[in-house]
Amino acid sequence: MIGAVVVAGIAVGAVLVSGAGDRKTAAPVWQTSPVKRGDVEYKVTASGTLSPLVTVQVGSQVSGRMKEIFVDFNSDVKKGQVLATIDPSLVEFEVLKAKAQVKTAKAGISKAEAAVFDRKQVMERTNALRDKRLATDMDADSARAAYQSALAELESARAVSTQAQAALKQAQTNLGYTTIVSPIDGVVISREIDVGQTVAASFQAPTLFQIAEDLRRMEVHTSLAESDVGQVTDGMEVEFTVDAFPSRVFKGSVKQVRYSPTTVQNVVTYDAVVSVENPDLLLRPGMTAEVSFIVARCSDCLLVSNSALRFKPPAREGKDAAGDAAKKPASSPFGFMGGPHRMQQSASTTDETEIAKKVTGTGTVFKPGADGGAHQISFTSGITDGRVTEVVDGLAEGDLVITGISTGSGKSGPGGGRPSGN
Repeated sequence: MIGAVVVAGIAVGAVLVSGAGDRKTAAPVWQTSPVKRGDVEYKVTASGTLSPLVTVQVGSQVSGRMKEIFVDFNSDVKKGQVLATIDPSLVEFEVLKAKAQVKTAKAGISKAEAAVFDRKQVMERTNALRDKRLATDMDADSARAAYQSALAELESARAVSTQAQAALKQAQTNLGYTTIVSPIDGVVISREIDVGQTVAASFQAPTLFQIAEDLRRMEVHTSLAESDVGQVTDGMEVEFTVDAFPSRVFKGSVKQVRYSPTTVQNVVTYDAVVSVENPDLLLRPGMTAEVSFIVARCSDCLLVSNSALRFKPPAREGKDAAGDAAKKPASSPFGFMGGPHRMQQSASTTDETEIAKKVTGTGTVFKPGADGGAHQISFTSGITDGRVTEVVDGLAEGDLVITGISTGSGKSGPGGGRPSGN
């Protein structure tokens, strides 16, 4: 009886050892993704605010009560069009007063001219009497001094007249300023005044209206990080979205990257100005735009999933399969797994702005072998969008690369995740 139990135990142990050996030597089930053709873009992102190309603040140079307003928000206006009028009563009084001063000044000139004529006659008669020794030299000198004084008073009266005429012109100009006109063609985007409100222009011209020159052409002012400013150049293609139309992608181009920095809490940014066409008037001033600067682009090129670049076989697969994979390749500034990179310049060949930068480096992936193992493959990599990476050389279309390990539970095992479908 005891012998039978021992024999049965030995048999069960042999079965368990045999099963364990089978599990130990069973090949893993790889999750793979094919190398296929597609489009990829490398983008630098930033946020910005939409604004018109030109915004003019229309103010008032005279004080008074607002009498009439002829435009409102969103009103289309033409250059020279009357926007509003200020009650001209007070300024009209100033004009009348200035006109009276002009008349007074002219009368002063006439009086001074008469005095000059009189003093000249006295001087001439006194000189004649002195020649006949009927008047002294002192009398002749006094007459001549009186004549010179009359001439000076005449010049003073003429200066007063010029000053009065200038005051009249100023009053008449101020009277014209009571009519507020548009300096440009555009759209009223802001109205800061109501009928009956008093305009006080004592120290500075208050803003009454803001007029945008042309909302069919706008700008996006973005805050570009200093780490990205070297990759953005004038003329570069730009895409952006706004919260009002989240499913629509708007396009533009870089107009200017300004040299002046903005520093907030030791964070340095630069203003990259993007020109935008707005023919449908969907975009409005002040909208927040999420901007993508297309630094590099590749169309119909070979692409490999980035999950394959991140995959590393487990250590139990052996040193030959996983030794080098444990060493993570250096990342390039463009985000792909690769070594040293270089830049090449290329010319634009289409009507749209083409990207002139192409970056190459090295990457590493693993391919499933006929023996069930993972074989390391190095390839020349290009640009990446964080999801897929361009294959310049080293891989062919249709090649399967490992992105993870499947387990019995349907979840990926160590070293990778489920493929992203690329």
